[in-house]
Amino acid sequence: MHYKVTHVTQYEYNDTVGLSYNEARLMPRNCVNQQVISSTLNVEPYAADFRIREDFFGNRVAYFSIQQPHHVFTVTAVSEVQLMGNTSQLDFYQGFAWETVREMLSQQHSHYLKQASDLIEARQYTLDSPLIETSLQLAEYAKPSFTQGRSVTDTVNDLMQRIYRDFTFDPDFTTLATPLASVLEHRRGVCQDFAHLAIGCLRSQGLAARYVSGYIETLPPQGEAKLVGADASHAWFSVYIPEQGWLDFDPTNNIIPNTQHITLGWGRDYGDIAPLKGVIFGGQNHELEVSVQVECLTN
Repeated sequence: MHYKVTHVTQYEYNDTVGLSYNEARLMPRNCVNQQVISSTLNVEPYAADFRIREDFFGNRVAYFSIQQPHHVFTVTAVSEVQLMGNTSQLDFYQGFAWETVREMLSQQHSHYLKQASDLIEARQYTLDSPLIETSLQLAEYAKPSFTQGRSVTDTVNDLMQRIYRDFTFDPDFTTLATPLASVLEHRRGVCQDFAHLAIGCLRSQGLAARYVSGYIETLPPQGEAKLVGADASHAWFSVYIPEQGWLDFDPTNNIIPNTQHITLGWGRDYGDIAPLKGVIFGGQNHELEVSVQVECLTN
């Protein structure tokens, strides 16, 4: 599947902004089932000191500053990607039990030599992060999915399905500052919250899970329902599974991402992969508009 993604972010300030320093994570990354064909970033007003680097997690980051006074700030990211999809048939009931995976991740010196480097890299995603702290409440919510001897893929799939059934998508309930405990208590939130919730549940049981930021196809195939989150950036989570690598799950839509999910990048939580952040001097009051269009160019 060949996609074109156009992501426009515009800030309009009541007062003049004299200077700003910015980081944008709006360029997709190459990964196992995704190839980036092209990716451009247009900034208005003129962006000084523009440069691109890779962060700790391997995501592409554009750094730039706006050094002239302005009232409107616009970033337009246009990318084309090719999604290959996962053609292998996933058997949820085969493979390592979740307890075995937990043990593998907790070993200080891995006995699983073939996977030692992957396990070491994955361990960082078993720890708490700034926006996701494990708790007894998260462990209790996760517990019904983590039955003895159950395969790790079946366990995570069951957790995803439960979140989808138990929680209501409500864009007016949460903000970036809403605690995860509040999402769990009120059973409401958005894709970011559901991804954080799932990651917190998995980490509470000793598994490695990371936050994935990206997009989903805006226009679904004929006869299929439009996916939640299609008009904005989207979020889901990925879990480490030995011998398979990282497998994505989308609890907002109760699906395993394949050929409709475009990956921007990943990190421990939203804070590591925020699309746009920075520091401004002046212009404290503002209005924000974000629009996303995902076009399928060819199958």
